Formats: sequence, C-alpha cells, structure tokens
Amino acid sequence: MGAGIGIRACATLARPYTLPHGCESRSIYNRSARPSRGARTPIATTVRPAETDHEIGIGRRARRAYGFDEVALVPGGVTINPEEVDISFRLGRLTFRLPFLASAMDGVVDVDFAIAMGRLGGLAVLNLDGIQTRYEDPAPMVRRIVEAGRGEVNQVLKEAYREPVKARLIGERIRQVKAAGVPCAVSTVPAHAEQRAELIEEAGADVLVVQGTVLTARHHSRTYHQLSFADLCRRLTIPVVVGNCVGYQSALELMETGVAGVLVGVGPGAACTTRGVLGVGVPQVTATVDVAAARDEHQARTGNRVAVITDGGMRVGADVCKAFASGADAVMIGSPFAGAAESASRGFNWGMATPDPNLPRGTRIEVGVKATLEVILRGPARVDDGTQNFSGALRSALGVCGAHDLREFQTVDMVIAPAIASEGKALQRSQSVGMG
Repeated sequence: MGAGIGIRACATLARPYTLPHGCESRSIYNRSARPSRGARTPIATTVRPAETDHEIGIGRRARRAYGFDEVALVPGGVTINPEEVDISFRLGRLTFRLPFLASAMDGVVDVDFAIAMGRLGGLAVLNLDGIQTRYEDPAPMVRRIVEAGRGEVNQVLKEAYREPVKARLIGERIRQVKAAGVPCAVSTVPAHAEQRAELIEEAGADVLVVQGTVLTARHHSRTYHQLSFADLCRRLTIPVVVGNCVGYQSALELMETGVAGVLVGVGPGAACTTRGVLGVGVPQVTATVDVAAARDEHQARTGNRVAVITDGGMRVGADVCKAFASGADAVMIGSPFAGAAESASRGFNWGMATPDPNLPRGTRIEVGVKATLEVILRGPARVDDGTQNFSGALRSALGVCGAHDLREFQTVDMVIAPAIASEGKALQRSQSVGMG
C-alpha cells in the first residue's frame, strides 16, 4: 500500500524508496536496525504504481493518502537523551534554535508577537497584506473582528480588508521588529511580490514568504503577468520561501527556481475552508513525504538543500513530531499560536482567504487563550493533552526514536495506525481528560 513518494507502507511506513512516474530510484532505511550513527540499512525495493493505486471507478485510479491521525512513529533500537538532540533549523544563511514558524495570519502575528517569537528562537511571519499594514493602529480593527457576532463577522472582515495597504506601514512594521534585535519574516501574495520586493529588503526584512492557496512555477494567464520566482530570487539577497504546494513535481519545479524553502499544505488549517469550498488538498503526512522526496532529489542533483516547511493541520505535539518524521525541516503553525497570550487577537483566528469578496475560503474560529507563547513553544507544559511544549515533545520524540537531529529523524520508521489515538483511551474519552 502506498503512503507517499518515498514511503512504502505494508505493516510499516519508512522513507525513502522509489519515486513513481519515471523518477529515479532510492532506498529507504531502517534506523532501528542501524548499528551506529550514520550507518543505514536499505530495507525496501521498487514498488510499482499498480500496487499503490486503488480503482475508484471504471478507468479511474487514485492513490491512498495519509494524515497525522492515521500514522505513528516506531521507537528506535537506540535511545538518546532528549536534552542532547539538535532541533535547530537552517533557512538560507539563517539558523534558528527552534524549527517553528508562526503563520502569517492576522489573528496570530503582529509586531509584538513577532518579537516574542524571535526571542524564543522561532520565526513569526508578518502578513503584509493584512490588518497590520492597512491601519496605523490595527488593534481597534482586530477587536472589532473578534467581537463581531457569527452572523456579521464575514461582512466585518470584508470591510476591514477594503482599506488599502500602505507602503509606509510595510517599512515601519519591518523596522519595528528589527529594532528589537530579532529576525523579521514577512509574507505577501504573488501579485504584490515584485512590486514590494525592494521595499521589503531595504526596510531590513530577513525572509520573504510569497504565499497563496496553491503556487506553482508554471502559472498561465492571459490577463496578467506571471511572477517569476527565479527572477525574484536573483533580485533579492534574502531567502525567499514560497507556497503552498502538496505534490512532488510542483515542489521540485519550485525548488529549481532558487527558493530557500517551500510551504506544504493546502487547506489543513483549523480556520481554512479551502477543502470544503474547492475540494482540493492532500493530507499532510503524504503531502510532506512527497515534497520531501522532491527536496532530496533536488539536493542530489544540485547539492542545494531547500527547506520543507509543513504548514498547518497540527494541533498537538504528536502532529508536530509526525510532520518532521515525514520529512519536514520546519513547521508553520497558526491556530495553536492564536491561543497564546501574546497573539494579536488573544484567542481568535481567521483564515487569510476569509475576507475574499467573491469566494471566502476561511472562517473565524475561537481557540481561547491557553498559555503564554513560551509555554506553548518551550514549556513547561501545564496540561497533559499535547497542546503545550511543542519543542519538548519534539526533543523527546527524537530521543525515543534514536535520532540525533532532525535529518536523522526524517528516516524513522512509521506505521499506519488509525487506532493510535484511541487504543486503550476509553476512560480518557469518557472523562474528557488527557487524549479524550
């Protein structure tokens, strides 16, 4: 049974094996059988597409895909002290202590949140098409969105985003973050990337994220100019991250343009309704595995490693760990960070396609204020449900799987285990505690 490019799943999932559709062959590795650090034992061979596809009707086949709730990680034959593992993350020439990015969502990231995230060792992405760059003082508008009733919130959002973005505020917000001595990442939609590129770099931004529901290196239109990611990367000296994508070929073509990172995920976020509106998306484990296979192929060809950043769909530490085991170099998280005391909305979040005047693809959700950002990111956790101390969970997972760093963790064995979250947990469910 196929689980994703680079994964062969019968009783277990492992990475990587052989790429379908004419791509080059590669081996998967059983780390639990590895005698010492760095030694890898191939355990699988080619799987033909016929073995991985399922017939969904006459003449039509489909591949099985997997989400976080359907797989589990297999402990290693060697364990490591979690305090001694390395979970740092590189993006271009930048290195971050924690491989966590905060999504460019107006309910999550403002200047103060970006500063707090940077001081903790992560990276928050500020949305340059959002509230922060439309209003001199964005707080009153954020409060209005938060306080709007369910029946009126969509209209309030549309009104809020009718105010034009101001170039002066773009530079000002970047300088405010940089003045605190932390890295600054900003996001813009493709339509504005070329126009804003020089302003963004001159203001001192460290990372530019170009983000849309789905981005490809080959976009066709008769009515407007196609953004060239290759030209954009040549123009800028700062790393460019693009997304979102979920497929091997589209990811590989994006990587070939010279980007430093790609975002993985279409519609998995808690506040996103893209999958319900468009019917488009791939579960995050399979999507991450496939894009990671493209990264490995690109690195084998060029020597350049492009960061794979799994974006969305993660609620608890287990989801985070499975994203990294699937091949992510970092993760981008939205709604869990909206529950931080430092978040822009103090407990609310909304998808950035929610205000679309023609076809909204997001909704406002309430997550509540759960803890400080430090507790959510680094602990100590005050609850036992996996929603706090994400970095501690990641370190512990590396330790029990015998991985010294994230790249080793990307080779751990996985199993298809849809009962992993429910097995033996009847009392927790009945009492609404722990994993219930």
